[in-house]
Amino acid sequence: MTTRLKLWLSSASIYALFVFWYTDFSGPISDAEVNQFVTTLSERGTAPETIANLERFFRNDSGRQFLMVNNIEMNQQPVIIEGATSAKSADQLMGKYMTHMFPELLKRASHPVIFGYAVHSAVDITGIEQAEKMAVWSDGALFRYRSRRALMEIVANPDLQDSHQFKLAALSKTIAYPIETQLYLGDMRVLLGLVLLSLTALFDNIRLARQSKR
Repeated sequence: MTTRLKLWLSSASIYALFVFWYTDFSGPISDAEVNQFVTTLSERGTAPETIANLERFFRNDSGRQFLMVNNIEMNQQPVIIEGATSAKSADQLMGKYMTHMFPELLKRASHPVIFGYAVHSAVDITGIEQAEKMAVWSDGALFRYRSRRALMEIVANPDLQDSHQFKLAALSKTIAYPIETQLYLGDMRVLLGLVLLSLTALFDNIRLARQSKR
């Protein structure tokens, strides 16, 4: 096997492994998986309306990745709660929550895509009651989930049940809803593919240039 072939095969192998990890090839969530999820949340005492809303989302699964759009207003005067007595601000409470959340996200190829602070109130708001209240947000975020199955596994994880209180204490209000992308230029599979292609081509050209000088 030539050096050039090894170079390109190595790059292709890295990309294939990433795509295999980053993509859920298991297809839509089965009815049995959803039934088990509903049972788990019911046994925890989760509100029936919350279970019903999530159940509809999971039973209509397409098997694709999705982005969770988050409008956030941080609580300027969060209460001190058990397990986070050292957290004096909403950011610290949210950080404590994300300490538990990030590992669960990352091992399921899910991660933040965008996070930022609001620089103005809503510039366009129509057809919403209490428009003044809904026009004001402090932060916005997008999170990528490998699939609805990944979200279901996170929600059902008992290890995250206690930490969810930190998030609730950090927020004064929030709206989060999922979208399936029709155009997503920030997809890591696209970005990694371009980076690997560029680097491999660069190293290949350097190798060829050195050979031509000999």
